[in-house]
Amino acid sequence: MELSLMFFALVVLLVIGVPIAYAIGTSGILYMLLSNPTFLMTFPQRVWSGTESFIIIAMPLFMLTGELMNHSGLTRRLIDFSMLLVRPLRGGLGEVNVVASMIFGGISGSSVADTSALGSILIPDMVKKGYPKGFSAGITVASSTIGMIIPPSVPMLMYAMVSGASVGKLFLAGLIPGILVGVTQLVLTYVLSRKRGYHPEKEPFVLKEALKVTKDGSLAVLMPLIIIVSVSAGIATASESAGVAVLYAMILGFFVYKELKWTDVKKALKKTFMMSSSIMIIGGFTMIFTWILAVEQVPAAIGSFLINSHIPAWMVFLFLDIIILILGTFLDVTPCILLISPILLPVMQQFGMSELQFGAIIIVGLAIGLVTPPVGMCLNVASKICNMDIISIFKSAVPFIVCNIIVLMGVTFIPALSMWLPSFV
Repeated sequence: MELSLMFFALVVLLVIGVPIAYAIGTSGILYMLLSNPTFLMTFPQRVWSGTESFIIIAMPLFMLTGELMNHSGLTRRLIDFSMLLVRPLRGGLGEVNVVASMIFGGISGSSVADTSALGSILIPDMVKKGYPKGFSAGITVASSTIGMIIPPSVPMLMYAMVSGASVGKLFLAGLIPGILVGVTQLVLTYVLSRKRGYHPEKEPFVLKEALKVTKDGSLAVLMPLIIIVSVSAGIATASESAGVAVLYAMILGFFVYKELKWTDVKKALKKTFMMSSSIMIIGGFTMIFTWILAVEQVPAAIGSFLINSHIPAWMVFLFLDIIILILGTFLDVTPCILLISPILLPVMQQFGMSELQFGAIIIVGLAIGLVTPPVGMCLNVASKICNMDIISIFKSAVPFIVCNIIVLMGVTFIPALSMWLPSFV
């Protein structure tokens, strides 16, 4: 009875627009009052335990790295470098958009940051080059989903905190799915661009310019490689590699690119503080929710029901994908991870799914939620950039979102896509 009222209160609070952190906290307090008021004495301690994690130190550091690189003129350099990479294919700005998102995702760890940084430059540029505004915005938001899949990934850190999975192995588990999303979107973009005549005329190759673009771009690409190798090989923890990434970004910004100013560092710190603190508040209150689910043995009850119902594993896995896609449509990524992982991870493990495969599925699936209305954080960012409504942008993004769904199905039913690389390394 108390558990039902808690879920009912949570739904009502979310519907009326209460911020997710306070909706979770309030519904948790309601459960404690109804079940056993003495539980309230442990409330502050459990909220604190939700933020007291060594892994979570890496989150603001990765965010700060992305912000510093944005202020260092990195975005334009990555676009130029991506243009050089797609040149042999006679690719245009459509292909550049996808390739740049793959590279930028390995730096920022955030899809929303990807949309904001790349979209503010590429969408106007694409429109000037003759691309329809809808197509430009659609491919930008769809390709930005790669940002939270390719490591380093802030959502993966949150999942690691909840599940106890290795951060290094999680990064590797997301690498192949992230590349597959990028490759499938790149192929689709090439086909559509060639069919519609979006590809530009081939320009003369200038070796001097190409060498400069390669130097600037490769210095940026080196950062995610350092992070992935150091964490996966056990040379450094996620938090330590994030600290190195911040130092690397400052060295590039101040001494190599020479565009980073101390005022930019102040702005980056302020923005990082605001973003990371809001995520940590959600994490703290969600720990109460997780504790209640453990006390009521909700995951075990769901698992027993599914097993006793003799439902095939493939149907359970398909149901998992549907649940993730539905919740991702209405909730942001972090609350979804913190809410459904403690419930569904133990259930999926009873059906033979590892925590690494589950992590890859939930990250790939929730990335799609960033580009689906009504919440769609990436849609809202792109809407402000190009002055289009989110429904129109979503319609243009649908063909590219199909690529994400195909990869999601692959990760769900082909464990090797997420498990091969961690086991190999």
